[in-house]
Amino acid sequence: MNESLAKLQYVMTCLRDPEFGCNWDKKQTFNTIAPYTLEEAYEVIDAIEKGDSEHLKEELGDLLFQIVFYAQMAQEEKRFTFEDVAAGITEKMLRRHPHVFPDGDINRFGEPNNLTEEQIAEQWQVIKAQEKVQREQTKKTTDASVLAEIPSSMPALMQAVKIQKEVAKYGFDWPTIAPVFAKVREELDELEEAIKEQSTTHIEEEMGDILFAVSNLSRHLAVSPDIALNKTNLKFRRRFARVESLANQHGRELKDCSLDELDRYWEQAKQEGL
Repeated sequence: MNESLAKLQYVMTCLRDPEFGCNWDKKQTFNTIAPYTLEEAYEVIDAIEKGDSEHLKEELGDLLFQIVFYAQMAQEEKRFTFEDVAAGITEKMLRRHPHVFPDGDINRFGEPNNLTEEQIAEQWQVIKAQEKVQREQTKKTTDASVLAEIPSSMPALMQAVKIQKEVAKYGFDWPTIAPVFAKVREELDELEEAIKEQSTTHIEEEMGDILFAVSNLSRHLAVSPDIALNKTNLKFRRRFARVESLANQHGRELKDCSLDELDRYWEQAKQEGL
């Protein structure tokens, strides 16, 4: 095993040591660590968006530590080890890339293949479907819904796209983008009606429908709604930081600025390319 990785695993073992370990680390469980994993994943994406390689290296380390943490807890419960995790994903990648590793044999790497991206995507789906059947046979049960394997704890926008992609496999999808736009407009109209009713429950429901419809539009445009929204958040941060700077240059406090003033500063920030 790589020396750095072995050392990291040893550090984790020490942190969880019943007698000499860290009291915080010792009391953690899979459920208590899960929120940190999501946070670290977002910080990796943030570093990528900012093009900060040094920060990305650090955040990838933090994310790797989360995996080592889970593996250590699993090993303590005699469920699986880090080596099992690594072996499992290696075997899966070999199995899912027969065009690169014929018959899933790593020793056969280097043989030519001429599959197009479309053929590779089709092959990937066929292999995943076969794996699902095998899992169901192993469990000796069949989930009632084709959506059962999509985690309900997944971030909402990402989950919406996953759901839409899955049902699209069964023909439950619009063939063109025009009706998708129409659906977004329809949901906006329904939200306006809910607002007129002043029903908090109905407003929340219609707001959810709008977000679901917009995420479906993103899917049809081959755009990740999470990444698109994150980029917009970053853009807003840059522009509003400039608004704050301009207000300061004019000797103004943000709280004392009128909306017209703030709009002027905002438009200047936009013109400056922020």
